[in-house]
Amino acid sequence: MKNKAINQLIKRPLAVISIGIIVVTALVSLFAYILAPDNTPYSNNMIVELGAKPPGFSRQLLLVPKAQKPALQSLFTNWASGTPSDYIYIPINGYSFRNQHLYIKHYIDDEVEDELSYPLTQLLPQELKQSTESTQQTYIKEHAILKRTFYLGTDRYGRDILSRLVTGSRVSLSVGFVAVILSLTIGIILGSVAGYFGGKIDSAVMWLINILWSIPTLLLVFAITLTIGKGFWEIFIAIGLTMWVGAARLIRGQVMVLREMEYITAAKALGINDLRIIFRHILPNTAGPIMVIAAGNFAAAILTEAGLSFLGIGVQPPQPSWGLMIKEHYNFLLTNKPFPALIPGIAIMLLVYSFNILGNALRDILDVKG
Repeated sequence: MKNKAINQLIKRPLAVISIGIIVVTALVSLFAYILAPDNTPYSNNMIVELGAKPPGFSRQLLLVPKAQKPALQSLFTNWASGTPSDYIYIPINGYSFRNQHLYIKHYIDDEVEDELSYPLTQLLPQELKQSTESTQQTYIKEHAILKRTFYLGTDRYGRDILSRLVTGSRVSLSVGFVAVILSLTIGIILGSVAGYFGGKIDSAVMWLINILWSIPTLLLVFAITLTIGKGFWEIFIAIGLTMWVGAARLIRGQVMVLREMEYITAAKALGINDLRIIFRHILPNTAGPIMVIAAGNFAAAILTEAGLSFLGIGVQPPQPSWGLMIKEHYNFLLTNKPFPALIPGIAIMLLVYSFNILGNALRDILDVKG
């Protein structure tokens, strides 16, 4: 049965493409700070002179060491949270060496620049400060001046959009994962108990389901976030707590059908414990519906988080979120620089579309009715 379902899934090109998009997004989010050109925490390195530049924009940058270097972090911390930069990035149009100083044409805007100078020793590591001038100049040319290309352009604060998009994928996948785990856990427990035992337990659970079902999702999320606060984990929990209703309703219907099967009657006659019957003999046979509802909840959670971040009550700056990126730049849609808002919008659309297509394919293959 399992192999048959996989073979049918492979025969659906859109489903295969959707799985590919989901897998690639998952890998990108897992190695976000390794893949992102800007691997600082939250990819929040601002170069204000380069605000709202188009895709493919390139500029030379001078790396000026910070007066106080960040503390060293472990490899795990760098992977999980990014690596604080040791430098200040100064965009330049050109440079020259004179009198033990580096003179730069500081880029301010198109056709606007001024001249700044830095002592060579300010730009060098300690071990090279006593070396010859030619050695110092060679080091600066090779290590302190680099050319940076912003493949998806920059946002209004001069941050690399590609890096923010890559690190922002962590938020979208994390909210989907946490919301699905939380909603399925609550939904499976309440739905299976209500469907199996029936009677007053079923009536109480269905009363709660109907009450929550009548409240608009965003309004319910607002109420929960106002109660537990705004933030990274708070928004995940709030979304998960609003999405279990559909899972519980579907699981309840499946359990009500399965509890009348002959093998369940036989299990009861043998005196097997009710909880064991539910978790060992009934729930494994609802795996198909659970997979379908999980795919749907994943897509819904991503959309909900994006909407909440756009409204300002989701993930808070400077942490990157695709919804927050749209909020910060939606007014650019009325200008000739719409890319900062369009790019995260397209990313949300592709990921949500992929989960919806995967959910539809699983529903058709597994023939879920409910």
